[in-house]
Amino acid sequence: MNSAFIDDIARRLSDLVAHTPMADFEKNARALLTSLFAKANLVTREEFDAQVNVLARTREKLAELESKLAELESRKG
Repeated sequence: MNSAFIDDIARRLSDLVAHTPMADFEKNARALLTSLFAKANLVTREEFDAQVNVLARTREKLAELESKLAELESRKG
C-alpha cells in the first residue's frame, strides 16, 4: 500500500467525521492504518512489477547459461 492510498482513506474518513465530536478519529485512524500497513510488510505495485521484471531477466540469463553449458559439455564428450 502506498501513501496515496492511505491518504485517500484518511480523507474519506475525515469527510465522514467532519463536524462531529469524533474530530480526533481521523488522526487516530490514520496512525492505526499506517502502523498496520507497515507491520504487514507490503510492497507497492511498482516495486512488485520491478521485481517481476528482474526475475524474468534472470530466468532468461539462466536459460542462456544452461544452453551454453550443455553445448560445452556436448563438445567435451
